[in-house]
Amino acid sequence: MDVDFESRESIKNAAYVKAKDVMSFYHGQEPGYTLGLLSGPAAEHWWEAGALWGTMIDYWKYTSDRTYNDIVQASLLSQVGPDRNFMEPNVSAFMGNDDQGFWGLSAMLAAESNFQNPAPEDPQWLTLAQAVFDTQTGPDRRDSSCGGGLRWQVFAFNGGYDYKNSISNGLYFNLAARLARYTGNEYYAQHAAETFEWLLRVGLIDGDSFDVFDGAHVQHECRDINRAQFSYNVAVLLHGAAFMYDFTHSPLWAERVNGLLDSMLRTFFIPPTDEGGARNPRNPRIAFEPACEGGVSNVPAEGCTHDMLAFKGFGARWMATTAQLCPWTRDRITPVLRASAEAAVRQCVGGANGRMCGMQWALGVYDGSVGVGQEMNVLSALMVLLAYEPTDSSGGKVGDEQGGEEEHPAERLPHTPLTHDTGGTSEGNPDVGETVTGSEVEFKPITRVDVTSAAILTSALIVSAEEAKQRGD
Repeated sequence: MDVDFESRESIKNAAYVKAKDVMSFYHGQEPGYTLGLLSGPAAEHWWEAGALWGTMIDYWKYTSDRTYNDIVQASLLSQVGPDRNFMEPNVSAFMGNDDQGFWGLSAMLAAESNFQNPAPEDPQWLTLAQAVFDTQTGPDRRDSSCGGGLRWQVFAFNGGYDYKNSISNGLYFNLAARLARYTGNEYYAQHAAETFEWLLRVGLIDGDSFDVFDGAHVQHECRDINRAQFSYNVAVLLHGAAFMYDFTHSPLWAERVNGLLDSMLRTFFIPPTDEGGARNPRNPRIAFEPACEGGVSNVPAEGCTHDMLAFKGFGARWMATTAQLCPWTRDRITPVLRASAEAAVRQCVGGANGRMCGMQWALGVYDGSVGVGQEMNVLSALMVLLAYEPTDSSGGKVGDEQGGEEEHPAERLPHTPLTHDTGGTSEGNPDVGETVTGSEVEFKPITRVDVTSAAILTSALIVSAEEAKQRGD
């Protein structure tokens, strides 16, 4: 792919091509396939379909290309379930809180973007996001183990029910923060703040470094921290913290944004290799997933689980929004997003069409892997470069590098997420959402078979920290 990164039109055209490649993996409207879902085992791909539709909403938002909007709308609505909280009966038996959370975030993004609203008789985007929040706030998803927090799995008969992890709680935190900002309701902000404090208290967020670890087990009162690190854990918290800062203008949330951004850039971006194979630390850093790309060593992409193959796209999208909401971060975020997009495009030479993309951008060569996650990553890397259209307003000026005093001009960046007061048209219903009672069956210890069968998001991450580090899971 030839892209002129100085030309918005060229970037937009490249994003158009990548969107087509992403959607080539979706067959839900064809005979024999399920509307809204990607092909393959539902337990493995349901969460990713939810994430896909969020990616495509952002694609429309940044490019104004409406080609896929009807498919996106129909797909999201196809999975809402009878209680309109993304508890579709065909998948709910193996559902994790994180899986449901990804669908909730896509509905929230639709509301914040003024994505085409459903028909009046259908649930509205804000209503769906509220329903996911209400369901996950309910007492049937909560217990006193580890002093609070969501478990990974919803039902006790699933492997992973005894694990409380950062992604489930991070997605909940993110959704609560965004609901607070969109609605202006402090109730959501309180739940967001309490969740972040719990993550700090239990040690899943390091209070000094802001590194984020994967999870811990309830039978050990979450003292056995699995120290595996994955980019989407930090990114989802960074994104949510940016919304909390924009809602509160609090120096505390500015500090948390800065700390999480430090961790993200330090841990999940690496200098590219030069012609001699060396890494020049002066070069702009490129996104990478150290748990499966092997850090500075060249480990084949097969080391990445199916879930990990999509993490870079989440990071790009959520960092771009962070830079919109917290303008003082922009000078740190935009160079790595630009460098990552350039590196990503250089290795898109695979597949029958000669432009499919691999996972390992920093290597500078195609790694031979193909998949919807890899394509979503590159689409995201390209389209977020369109987030900062020329405008008379910088979207806000910060008094110091920590956030502190911020002046908010009347006009913000064109793609800044909307609220109900700034033009968001999606209507909500605070009384939606059903709590779902988990089975009283005693949870079983996690085995490798359990993890494989569960196969949701952090599929093999709940093994011991040492094994996770060795396997890259």
